[in-house]
Amino acid sequence: MKMRKGKVNFKDLKLNLKKFTFSMLGIFLTCLGVAFNNNTGLGNDPVGMIYDGLRVAFNIPILKLGYVSNFLNIGLILILLLIGRRYLNIGTLMYLLPYGLFVTFGSNLYVSIFPKQTWLTSSLGGLLGVSFYYIGISLFVAADIGVDPFNGLMLTLRDISGWSLRKSKVIFDVFLILLGLLLGGKLGLITAITAVTTGPVLQFLSGWFKQKLMMGVT
Repeated sequence: MKMRKGKVNFKDLKLNLKKFTFSMLGIFLTCLGVAFNNNTGLGNDPVGMIYDGLRVAFNIPILKLGYVSNFLNIGLILILLLIGRRYLNIGTLMYLLPYGLFVTFGSNLYVSIFPKQTWLTSSLGGLLGVSFYYIGISLFVAADIGVDPFNGLMLTLRDISGWSLRKSKVIFDVFLILLGLLLGGKLGLITAITAVTTGPVLQFLSGWFKQKLMMGVT
């Protein structure tokens, strides 16, 4: 009796490699964005508000923001293990493992590029930070390999509450901003910009990346 040899589907392998590559690039750019925004003094995105708030509450130096993000993400994954296990997947682990290292790298990179803090350098750093943040999240979403711990928790709360995705996201982001502010996180221009524009920009960019980068594998 002859055994049938399995055929390697190179198209699937190339697509999976593409997804892995672009998801890791997305995580890296997201971390750069979080780090740059935090260093500008012009505020943080909703997730960055929590990181910065915890950093301030525990009197941790700004260059150690990556350690704060790692501990918090580990805590969120433990919560998801209890109430939202369905949202834990390879994407969640990929997001967790390099996140703190990338944020620390981004913080040091910002200081190297902008050794002196002025209004001009803060504005330029914020422009770069917001851009990195939008592009990074959009690439990660376009790769479609799973969700990060924060969005995993948001989706779990949506399931529990029965709210729409849009309502759940808005309420969750407002909660993050308020909690981060209470902890001592920096509220500012970047907070307002990202709170208002992240949804539409993410929807446009992730769709564009998915069409241009994820398709057409031969």
